[in-house]
Amino acid sequence: MKDTGQPANVLVGIVTHNRAALLPKAIRSALAQQCASNTHIAVLDDGSTDGTDGVRRHFPGVSWTRWDQNRGLIAARNFLMESSGEEFFVSLDDDAWFMSGDEIAIALRHFVDNPKLAGVGFDILSPDRSQVCARTSPEPAAMFIGCGHVLRLTCAREVGLYESSPGIYGGEEKDLCLRLMNAGYRIDRLPGVHVWHDKTPVARHIPDQHQSGVCNDLVMTLRRTPWYLLPAALLAKFYRHWMFSWKNELIAPCLEGFGLFMRSLPEVWRSRKPVRSATLRAYMQLTRS
Repeated sequence: MKDTGQPANVLVGIVTHNRAALLPKAIRSALAQQCASNTHIAVLDDGSTDGTDGVRRHFPGVSWTRWDQNRGLIAARNFLMESSGEEFFVSLDDDAWFMSGDEIAIALRHFVDNPKLAGVGFDILSPDRSQVCARTSPEPAAMFIGCGHVLRLTCAREVGLYESSPGIYGGEEKDLCLRLMNAGYRIDRLPGVHVWHDKTPVARHIPDQHQSGVCNDLVMTLRRTPWYLLPAALLAKFYRHWMFSWKNELIAPCLEGFGLFMRSLPEVWRSRKPVRSATLRAYMQLTRS
């Protein structure tokens, strides 16, 4: 983005499903942002059955799309980004909210003079990580967390946005960040620029999410790993998922995830587009740091 003296146009996209009680807090936090005059807020109701549509009348300035049937988070985010005419897409979960009012403005300033910056991740707080930390300089990151991040839409569209996977949840941000890095772009994190993620149990079924996450992680490994590293990478993934699931009493959904991956192998193989080995090394180095 060139600094033309004009504020950037921003779409804040909130995908929601059966969280009518929490959704208003997310919307109000977006409306309270300092750059709100150049910010368009859009809610996509992905097949809610709890009266979420009734929230709509309380926010007349917010665009609203309702799908009668649940299509999943990846399809919903892609729809919002594909239909947007703005320069930047801010993703905010329906159980997350901005804490200070200036988060988007800070992220946008960081994009200025950084043409190779494709994504910015906010510093996510949650019930299991609630300590506020001081704001420091932006730092390189392997990926952003889906509940609070900003994407430069030209970069995201260049690599094809989110790619669908057999599971409905898990791994989509890592896969997109890998492809952005492979295209020569950068992901940064903003330490201390916080978004709160409530991680509500409402509309969240842990075994189903674990099954989906296991499958999608294996799918991403198959799609993105260079061929000469693929056998070892897949074996390592199977082992790590099995050990984690055994320790956390999630064996049944883990096995279901393995089965879903195996049934999806022919289709996933046809979509295989490995990243460069240098990209994978850079990603792993950032993950470790």
